[in-house]
Amino acid sequence: MSTGGPGRRLRIAGWILLPLGVLIMVGAVVVGDRFFGGHRLGSDGMEPTYRQGDTVFTRKIGGDEVRRGDVVFSYLPGRYSDTDLAVQRVIGVGGDRVSSHGRQVYLNGKPLAEDYLAGGDPVAGNGGDFDVKVPEGRLFVMGDNRAVSRDSRFFVEDGFGGTIPADAVRERAEGNALPLLIAVGGLGGGFLVALAGFGCGLAGWLVGRAARRSARRPAGSPHEAYVPR
Repeated sequence: MSTGGPGRRLRIAGWILLPLGVLIMVGAVVVGDRFFGGHRLGSDGMEPTYRQGDTVFTRKIGGDEVRRGDVVFSYLPGRYSDTDLAVQRVIGVGGDRVSSHGRQVYLNGKPLAEDYLAGGDPVAGNGGDFDVKVPEGRLFVMGDNRAVSRDSRFFVEDGFGGTIPADAVRERAEGNALPLLIAVGGLGGGFLVALAGFGCGLAGWLVGRAARRSARRPAGSPHEAYVPR
């Protein structure tokens, strides 16, 4: 298609905007899939922070990015009979000492403040004391609803103090949908740019076509003005 004549600027705009919009959409899909996610919870082990049926928006991370207090989704095949993906809160990281005495959880010898707990009971559902030195590269995790959560407390005799590998962590709860909305916004924005490019290209082609038809119209056509003599 020639870029000269009427409609040239519209066609150029179309050639720029259409592929640019497609690139933006592809980028949004890649970024969204690479960095963000979401899960609908099938249990009440994280109540009241997240309730059963809630959709939790997440950011995909590696084990080296995990911090104390993070709510993480971990891939733990074989640990539970009903799921391979568990959601729990990180209480201790490698080198920490996590213990429970007198219905209080301690982190490195100090009482752990946990205002997120269901019913305010740090050891509900498991009255036994424990004392675990978290190995390097591993995490001690617990649910916020201690009465129903089957977490590290129930596996303290497994040879690793009930801890899980840090590299089992796949995602971290973000608490809001903003990151995912940004990715979706990029997808929508790219579509609009591509659509504008298509519109410009089509308009430029129609303008050029009309100009070429007008140039080829023979003299004396019905569109030529009649001059009386």
